[in-house]
Amino acid sequence: MRMRWLALVGLMGLWGIFFVADLARAACCYFSAKNMDIQQPAQKVFITWDPAQKQESFTVQPKFTGNALDFGMVIPTPSQPKLHEMPRDFFKGLAVYSILKQRQFPQSELVFINPFQGIQGFLGGGMGMMGGMGFGGSMPVQPRPPAVTVLETGLVGSLDYKIIRAGRADDLYGWLKDHKYHYAGDEATLDFYIKKKWVFTVMKIDTMQMKKNKDGSYTGDVSPTRFTFTSEKLIYPLKITQLSVKDKTEALFYIQAPTKMDLPGDMSYQYQWIPMLQAAKGCSGGFPKGADAWLKAMDKHIPDLLKRGQALEFPFTSGQRPTPNSKGRTPTTMEWSRRLTNQDVGILQGLFPYSEKVPNPDAGFTAADLKDPRRAQAITRVIQYRLQVLQKVRPNGYLVREAPAREIANLRILLGHLHAGSFITKFRKVFTREEMNDDLEIVSARHQDARDDSEYDEILPVSPP
Repeated sequence: MRMRWLALVGLMGLWGIFFVADLARAACCYFSAKNMDIQQPAQKVFITWDPAQKQESFTVQPKFTGNALDFGMVIPTPSQPKLHEMPRDFFKGLAVYSILKQRQFPQSELVFINPFQGIQGFLGGGMGMMGGMGFGGSMPVQPRPPAVTVLETGLVGSLDYKIIRAGRADDLYGWLKDHKYHYAGDEATLDFYIKKKWVFTVMKIDTMQMKKNKDGSYTGDVSPTRFTFTSEKLIYPLKITQLSVKDKTEALFYIQAPTKMDLPGDMSYQYQWIPMLQAAKGCSGGFPKGADAWLKAMDKHIPDLLKRGQALEFPFTSGQRPTPNSKGRTPTTMEWSRRLTNQDVGILQGLFPYSEKVPNPDAGFTAADLKDPRRAQAITRVIQYRLQVLQKVRPNGYLVREAPAREIANLRILLGHLHAGSFITKFRKVFTREEMNDDLEIVSARHQDARDDSEYDEILPVSPP
């Protein structure tokens, strides 16, 4: 007989275990069943926010590995959500779509004449792994029937789900026990959401449909699911994730909203973005759209911001990812931002090219043509003239990025999800446990009376030391 498992997942990876078995506490400060384990090594989140309608939606795709036969996710939201299945390669499409462009210049492979100067740049960031967790311990038997309301049941893709509401944490635990799920763990965290009158979506997952490893464990990506609900503000359930973290965890956010978005207070990406723009200012090549206006608006605030960054031990170093400070905290890094145009959406439809193409000044000539000295002189003049014309037409070079043709064609899966006029902000944040004592409010990117509308879709130049 197969054991029934239900893992509890916060938006960034809270993996708990509901089960009918003895429990044992595993390593790394998380709980799991004896000889059973579920971990979440990575997760990405796409959030769309409509402040006028007070509507939020997020899409999550957890990746898991473990040896439980079946388990599930529980995701808290401030109101009852509507669930929709999303394309399985949705986040792969977002990653390809947000590849930073790099400026390239026409060069001759036949003649060593090139009036252009290249640009050096850097791309901060890196792919992070996120840990998972489970629960263990024991729970007292409740003397009264659990008062839990099942608001909705259904299927989304291949996932069976229930949306439930509970008045008290012990009511929720009792309901789970009565339905053959035994829970033991931190009551205070779930009670934190119950007191806010949030609801919980429970989704069961059968690992037998996933890839089985040689050691008997399973590995797989859960099909991405979109949750849409009403909310007074753009909120991210961060506190529930604290239980899944020993020291820190990393999250990658894609936020679509009317304005560019940021994390509040000392979690802002500005401690890296402002000095990054300053380092690129005055270099040859392009400068991000809106960056000049943002630096001008921030001019009187920059000294205080940089001073605060120094106090937080968040130094900026060109060409390097930020490192943790003495408290283990790392500044947020913005990895891509752009207000989408009709042309940007047209790329998804194949109506506009994914990347610019650098003209070839050698077109029509070969190395064999240069063997004749007299002809070689004429060819050299032609190539030199072409380079001079291209320099005048595109003095800052061509914006180029590369991706496999099949991945570019697959960008069509983003149609209907990315909207012209909206701002997409992609940023990465490593959270320590001390930074996860409350839920996370995502705010408009601004500083006092100045709003950040600067874009970042190409690798920025770096000033020489």
